[in-house]
Amino acid sequence: MFKSLSSRIFVGLFAGLILGTIIQYGFASTSFANTTLVDIASGAGSMFVQLIMMLVVPLVFFSIVTGIAELRDLKSFGRLGSKTFALYLANTAVAIIVAIGLSMWIAPGTGMQLVGDQNASLTSTELPGFIDMIVNIIPSNPIHAFATGNMLQIIFMALLTGGIIKALGEDVKPVVAFFQLGNKIMLKMITVVMSIAPIGVFALMVKLGATFEPEAFLSVLSYMAVIVGLLAFWALVVYPVVIGMTTDISASDFRRKTREQFLFALSTASSNATIPVTMRTLTDKLGVKRSVAGFGVPMGATMNMSGAAIYITVAAFFVGNAFGTPITMEQIPVLAFSVFLLSVGAGGVPGGGIVMIGVLIHQMGLPVEAIALVAALDRVIDMFCTSTNVVGDSAVVTMVDHSEKLEEAKLNESVKT
Repeated sequence: MFKSLSSRIFVGLFAGLILGTIIQYGFASTSFANTTLVDIASGAGSMFVQLIMMLVVPLVFFSIVTGIAELRDLKSFGRLGSKTFALYLANTAVAIIVAIGLSMWIAPGTGMQLVGDQNASLTSTELPGFIDMIVNIIPSNPIHAFATGNMLQIIFMALLTGGIIKALGEDVKPVVAFFQLGNKIMLKMITVVMSIAPIGVFALMVKLGATFEPEAFLSVLSYMAVIVGLLAFWALVVYPVVIGMTTDISASDFRRKTREQFLFALSTASSNATIPVTMRTLTDKLGVKRSVAGFGVPMGATMNMSGAAIYITVAAFFVGNAFGTPITMEQIPVLAFSVFLLSVGAGGVPGGGIVMIGVLIHQMGLPVEAIALVAALDRVIDMFCTSTNVVGDSAVVTMVDHSEKLEEAKLNESVKT
């Protein structure tokens, strides 16, 4: 009945959520259901996420090195990198501008009149400096970078390795073959792991349905509606329309082909864990060249954070309005720049957004205990935030691939003439 993987993931997602809700309310007094079953589901879901995460670091390294080694020349590498980088930054900047405008218009949290605790405090709330972010891209210990999964440092090492291999040319053909084979093995492993994705998604949703507190949801419904509505609109309308306007893929086709990716990100709430699915979506469904996808996807999972930018921006306005300290026009430029840096540094793991919101709340002089109110809803919002991020990765990489194909067509035409 459900032949496609995306359909099975969809069924697993909602079946798990329904079962978890039944456990929470139908078996509230039954310790077996409330503890044992939920613990089993939590363990199974965690194992599935760890299985995916196990593949991420080697996949990123092999795909980037292979992608650069397979490029026509190093000049195309520079062109590809600049396009991808510029589009990612522009995507995040536009998302921040739209989120600020919508938040100023709707004013989420207005009228709640919450009172802050002046004695509350946060630790480690310094805004990360831009220079520090750039400096830390270069790893002092490559083994530590791989062990901790530091994506920016791994990407840097892969770019350097791939560039040098390409520069050495014919002398290192066996090395190129090694990385190509390694990349092929990683892609096959992804296919095997993704075959059990519906079960993993089901387990993750059982845990969510059994532990989510609807009272928190109802108390800040307008805040939830603004963020989730804008995130869904960005992922399901804005990106498909942009793709339809800039490439030969229609908006409906792009939406349909990224459905599996959207649902998977919704269940894992991790951009990094979704990297293998994003790679499959781009190469197998959207026809993107492996060299372009291998370069763009890992970078996007680290720095293309339009969803995080929307989430952090709306949360800041909500907290300010709810506690009677609304963000002023004078604070808007500082807010926008801070959100830009924070969203890029949010990381591709679950819960990254809430940490950055805590930093921003402190940075803007807002009541720091509001972090508890935001955190109560973070798991649900983070799901949609991640889905928006990863669909944005696919959109940007698809646009870059289309422009690269046009460049190649022009080059081939000039060679013929």
